[in-house]
Parts: sequence; C-alpha cells; structure tokens
Amino acid sequence: MPTPHRTTVRRKLLALFAALLPLLAALLVAAPAAGARTEAADAVPAATLTEVTDFGTNPSNLRMYVYVPENVAAKPAILVALHWCTGSGPDMYNGTEYDTLADQYGFVVLYPSVTRSSKCFDVSSPQALKRDGGSDPVGIRSMVDWVTRTYDADTGRVFVTGISSGAMMTNVLLGDYPDVFAAGAAFAGVPFGCFATTDGSEWNSACAQGTVIRTAQQWGDTARAAHPGHTGPRPRMQLWHGTEDDVLRYPDFGEMIKQWTNVQGVGQTPAATDSPQSGWTRTRYGGTGDRAPVEAISLQGVGHNLYGNGMAARVLAFFGLDSGGPTPQPQPGACKVGVTTNAWNTGLTASVTVTNTSSMSVNGWRLGFTLPTGQTITNGWGATYAPSSGAVTAANASYNAALAPGASVSIGYQANHTGNSAAPGAFTLNGTACTAG
Repeated sequence: MPTPHRTTVRRKLLALFAALLPLLAALLVAAPAAGARTEAADAVPAATLTEVTDFGTNPSNLRMYVYVPENVAAKPAILVALHWCTGSGPDMYNGTEYDTLADQYGFVVLYPSVTRSSKCFDVSSPQALKRDGGSDPVGIRSMVDWVTRTYDADTGRVFVTGISSGAMMTNVLLGDYPDVFAAGAAFAGVPFGCFATTDGSEWNSACAQGTVIRTAQQWGDTARAAHPGHTGPRPRMQLWHGTEDDVLRYPDFGEMIKQWTNVQGVGQTPAATDSPQSGWTRTRYGGTGDRAPVEAISLQGVGHNLYGNGMAARVLAFFGLDSGGPTPQPQPGACKVGVTTNAWNTGLTASVTVTNTSSMSVNGWRLGFTLPTGQTITNGWGATYAPSSGAVTAANASYNAALAPGASVSIGYQANHTGNSAAPGAFTLNGTACTAG
C-alpha cells in the first residue's frame, strides 16, 4: 500500500504532466512545417539526378527531375533547363553542362520532362499562353515552388533556359511568369505567342517557317497580355539562333529580338556588337555588358542543332550565376519623375518630366504609372499611352527615345475625371522604380 507522501508526489507529477500536454501538442503541430522541408531535402541525394513526385499542381502530368550539388549554396539560385522535342529531362541533364556548373557555383537545376507522345512542351494552347491558365507552365511553376520551399531558394534568382521546344517554352515562361523568372536563355526558339493554335495542334507551320511577322509593339503586347496585371521589372533575355536553321527559321530570331526589346523598353538598335567566336555575331540591347537587358547571338551557317559545349558558361555569365552571387537588379532612384496637373470640372492636363539619374544612357523608354480611379486619358503628347485608364504605359516617341545620363524628357496628357484630379503617385522607367520630385 503506497504511503501518503508517495501518493502526494505521484499526484503532483501527474498534474505537472497534464499541464505540459497542451504545450507538447502545440510543439508537435508546429514541427512538421520545418521537418517536412528537411525530410524533402534529405530525400534528394546530393550530386545525383533524382526524380521528385507529388511536387504540386501538375495539370499536364510532367515529370520533375532535380540536381542538387554537394555544396548547395545558402538560399541557392534555381535554373530550369528545358529539353527539346523527343527529349526528356534526363536527356537534358546528360546533354548539357549545367550540373557540373551547379557543382561549381552551388545552384539547383530543375529538369522538367514531358510525358505526352511528342515529348514537346505545350507552347501553343490558350491555356499555356496565360498565367496560371493550365498545361505545362503551371507544372513547371509548381516545380520551382517546391525547390523554393525545400531549399529556401532565392526567389530573385530563378532562371530558365531551353533548346528548341525548350527554347519556345523559355519564351512562354517569361511571358506567363515575369514575376518568377529573372532571365531566360533560348537556343533556337520562337517568340512568345508565335506558335499559338486554337485547334489543339502542337505545331504552327507559319511560325516555324518564319512567316509570322509583327511589329515590336505587337510582339511586346502579346507577351504582356499573358499577365496584364504585372507592373514590375521584366525578365532579361538571351537569344541564340543559327542562320541555316531549317526547323525554326532564322526570321524567328529577329522577331524574338523585336519582342523582348519592346518588353524591356529598350531600342532595337544594338548598344554593342561584337564577335566572341568565329562565325558568331553578338548584339546587345539596352546595355553593353554581360547582363544587358537583351543579348542575341547569331551563328553563321549553323542549323537547328546549335547547342555546343561551352555555351552553358555564357548562359551563366548572362544570368550572373558565374560568381555565385545575386544578379544585380535595377535599383530604385535610377530615374526621377516630376508631375504637375491643371484640373477643371471634369478634365485635367498633366505635365510630366522624366529624368535619367543613372550613369547609363537609356535608348528607348517606357514609363509606367497607374491613373487614379475615374481618370481616362483622351489624348497625349511626347509619348504613346496605352491603355487609357488603370495601369498605363507611356512609350517614347521616335524623336525622344534616347536619354543620356542626367538628361530629361517632358511629356504630358489630357484626361477626363469623375472627381479625383490627383496626379499618379508612383512611376517606373523600363521597370525601375523612380523617385518623385
């Protein structure tokens, strides 16, 4: 029979345990979030191509392969590498050097793999050409999100590159998800939207033959329409194409240059031209360095199968992944905007002065701003304004496209209003936030 003293001690211990139960339960409920990340990361062997299943929304049944280097960086960058028609994620892994470069610089490589019979990425359906519309882009976005969660990846350093069908998907992803991808590199592709079909076909012969010709503005509008609400910076683009490409003809190269220079808000006249290798012509737009807004490499006499060893290192230089550090992003304050308004009963005029406060010349500009509710632009000067209400972009006229460091340009517009005659409160120049003053 237990003594009264022992009974009292036992009761106190039971009471203490009962009091601790809610705390232990709370800790157990909270633990799986962090534990799940560790468990998922542990399930991917280092330095080995590994398939990951159940990674998230995947409407077109893509397969996901991932390569994580032995010495993965803290908050690593992510590189999505996309295969060609009839290829696969493992084929892309075996046929390129991105895994060995990941070993050197510590980023994670994703190799999406198509399962439909053609093994071509969907770059033609209406679902694929709209943000979160469905098909392959949604599955690839889910893969990126999985890596971001699992390795606490740097969301500001997500990149994509591809060959042929993968190059076309690179164009599509930069249009659908300009807030996810910082830059892309397309080897023998076509512009965003060029391969669009409405009959369920995966192939667009007119685009493949290089006969779909549009203005830079039209191509830019096509890409922007995939995510019309996006007002932030746009991804940079590196383009590669052979002059003798008989699958996706060489004119598509020029159409891609039109599209992405317009999206970036830079002129179509190269800021720099050189020949980094015999038979290559490299043009850079909107800048002269390795990380220009748009870089295009034309390979003289080369056909569709243009990818070769050494090119991946040039992709990494363009992305800024060859240093292991973050890619420089546009810094706020590289431009300054002053605006004054003169209002009457139902109308107003606005005078806008834009100053380039950066140390680099701007060759072609796009000023972004949002009109207050109830305002609609009826006409303007010094720029082309579209749309007339909401989030507006003012694109340069032909005579004022160049802005040297310290130079200013004056533009303006007339608008109707329903009571709110205020000026816009924030501006961006080619995706860079401007200071007000």
